[in-house]
Amino acid sequence: MFNITKKNPIDMLEGEKFMYPLLPLRDVVVFPNMVVPLFVGRDRSIKALEYAMSHEKDIFLAAQKDAKVDNPTQKDIFFFGTLGTVLQLLRLPDGTVKALIEGKHRAKIEMFLDNQEFFMVEVEQRHITSIPDARTVALMRAVNESFDEYAKLNKKIGKDLVTTVLSIEDPSRLADTITAHLALKVIDKQELLESEDVNTRLEKLFEKLTNEINILALEGRLKKRVKKQMEKTQKDYYLNEQMRAIQKEMGTKDDFKAELDQLEKKIKKKKLSKEANAKVWQEFKKLKMMSPMSAEATVVRNYIDWILALPWYDKTRDKLDIEEATAILEEDHFGLKKPKERILEYLAVQTLTKKIKGPILCLVGPPGVGKTSLAKSVARATGRNFVRLSLGGVRDEAEIRGHRRTYIGALPGKIIQYLKKAKSNNPVFCLDEVDKMSMDFRGDPSAALLEVLDPEQNFAFNDHYLDLDYDLSHVLFITTANTLYNIPLPLQDRMEIIRLPGYTELEKLNIAEQFLIKKQIEQNGLQPHNIQFSDQAILTVIRNYTKEAGVRNLEREISSICRKVAKEIVKKGEKTKVNISANSVHKYLGVIKFRFGSSEDKDQIGVTTGLAWTDVGGELLQTEAAIMPGKGNLVLTGKLGEVMQESAQAALSYVRSRANQLRLPKGFYEKIDIHIHVPEGAIPKDGPSAGIALATSIVSALTRKPVKHDIAMTGEITLRGRVLPIGGLKEKILAAHRGEINKVLIPFENKKDLEEIPKRVLKKVEIVLVEHMDTVLREALALKEGEELFAPEDSWKPFCIEPDQEPKPAAPEMTAH
Repeated sequence: MFNITKKNPIDMLEGEKFMYPLLPLRDVVVFPNMVVPLFVGRDRSIKALEYAMSHEKDIFLAAQKDAKVDNPTQKDIFFFGTLGTVLQLLRLPDGTVKALIEGKHRAKIEMFLDNQEFFMVEVEQRHITSIPDARTVALMRAVNESFDEYAKLNKKIGKDLVTTVLSIEDPSRLADTITAHLALKVIDKQELLESEDVNTRLEKLFEKLTNEINILALEGRLKKRVKKQMEKTQKDYYLNEQMRAIQKEMGTKDDFKAELDQLEKKIKKKKLSKEANAKVWQEFKKLKMMSPMSAEATVVRNYIDWILALPWYDKTRDKLDIEEATAILEEDHFGLKKPKERILEYLAVQTLTKKIKGPILCLVGPPGVGKTSLAKSVARATGRNFVRLSLGGVRDEAEIRGHRRTYIGALPGKIIQYLKKAKSNNPVFCLDEVDKMSMDFRGDPSAALLEVLDPEQNFAFNDHYLDLDYDLSHVLFITTANTLYNIPLPLQDRMEIIRLPGYTELEKLNIAEQFLIKKQIEQNGLQPHNIQFSDQAILTVIRNYTKEAGVRNLEREISSICRKVAKEIVKKGEKTKVNISANSVHKYLGVIKFRFGSSEDKDQIGVTTGLAWTDVGGELLQTEAAIMPGKGNLVLTGKLGEVMQESAQAALSYVRSRANQLRLPKGFYEKIDIHIHVPEGAIPKDGPSAGIALATSIVSALTRKPVKHDIAMTGEITLRGRVLPIGGLKEKILAAHRGEINKVLIPFENKKDLEEIPKRVLKKVEIVLVEHMDTVLREALALKEGEELFAPEDSWKPFCIEPDQEPKPAAPEMTAH
């Protein structure tokens, strides 16, 4: 702790330096000979005052540069200030302190001393001594006269203060006293405090006084001008306006009463739940006692309107004719067998039981396969109203549950809003893009959906705005998503997942002929006789101008052709007929965008065709392996993910363990590097299903045996060479079919998934079920007639691994290997 030198500031000599506690001031500058009451609330400032009181009651006062700073540092405080004495210190009940302080002398901070509890500074006193000359006397008279004039214009300055100021003979004290009572900014007062030369200070003060007088005079003139304008004509106009306002108010009250009567009739007529009925009458009683112009009346009225607008018991009657529903679903969509069956099952059960909770379906599939449009067709088939809520980008829980009424402009959540829009309590409610929601500090909307989509809970859904239980159990919720992994598992558990795979070429062809072409002909103002598409033309568009699992881009390309044909018809006449053939597609759509099928043209060493699953369907994935002199390194490129890199390591370990069977020399890997690359390096790739393709490329590169170009494969590999099952099989086989692959190797355990593959595809693609990597190599590598890939069993070394056995003990001489 610091000890202040026992010396009164009055007795200090100019240039002497002493230590004092510092009190930073906000929006106030204290001058010498000035007594000010200060309210102090900051802990450090209170400690500084307590320290001063416990010693000599001396404290240094300096203004902050920015009053908004709560915890000022050295750079936030002016160095020039006033040395003062604490006259009185009073603690208030709220923990703050009221201090009465008298300024003594100007002083300047020389340095800040190290102290954690409050600011302690070393200051140098600045004594202002001057002998009044003729210039000083003249300035004092000018300042006195200006202050007298200022006091006349400013009603806040009392006559006693003017008398006191005029009696001051010391020029420095005169300047400080007047400055303290002027309405100047802190920076201007600080400038006058730092002016040590008396004449300079008086000149600046005179300048600021003159400026303030001019402003006050201008304000006075403006007030007089306004007062003159409010003469008889203005007064009459004002009184007339008041009379009109009073009459209008009286009329408004009559209108408000009529409005209340009408609202009461609505409440009596509306069928509500028991809880809602009690709540709405309670709010209505409040509304009758309120002024119609009050803000609270508007809030209560909006709340009542929302309750009355909701379809509490309003239902549409379901169409229970299975044949009619089937016809509607088939008319609107081609394929999509599973979701159609599920809807028809629901209608059948509804017919038998007459009461069933609405199912919660989740349609998962790539973009453009018809998830949202299928939800619309379900509404049409069941005879229900349809509403669609897009959840893409929603990150606020209040979007689902609403805001409480205490907030200004509060509204119910989107679920309640859209039910009002549906006008029935049993609509088909499509929650689109449920996998695109995110979360932030405002809450997790997916967690709020848990109650909405749970049949065991949603009969009493409570919106924050309504604060009433609303029955959602009759709503048929259909959610859509592109992928499942972005949907939280608890939310997935509430829904019945139905996968919509990508369309085959034949399905796209049928969809184009039955739906898309007719739609685009109508939208582009054409007649059916104006344009004719051949099947080969449509297939050309599908193969060379689109690359998707759905049909959205196909529709876009057909629309582009129709627009160009419309242009020709406008030029040549309405009877013009255009036939679109495979050869003329290039004329309308330009350069081919995609190469149809990405399989290789011939057998190559180290190049294997794998199969990958993406958000937009299946893809062919080329896997390349190259051997070069090195030190046994495995190089992986093509932006491979961690799981795929581990698959490559596992594939290489399998090959090394089978080196003897594959007739590879001992220690073959020690003097070579193996580089594995998966083209299209800018696209991230991950997953274990490329394991057998990676192993096949490595074996092909090491044994110099080419891989058949018309074969593709997918499967996870283990260190023992077993082939494990994978996902997305249908999309992968469809991709192989699109790429004109003749044979596909798949894990044996995926045999059950072949039922989902269209039969017409299975007729063109040979499926080979494999359980072990040895079978994959025999099927995939192009061997000469009579050539064997594997060495005879009697030549195998003891350390080799049998296909389905644990490793045998290694011989002593093989330990180093």
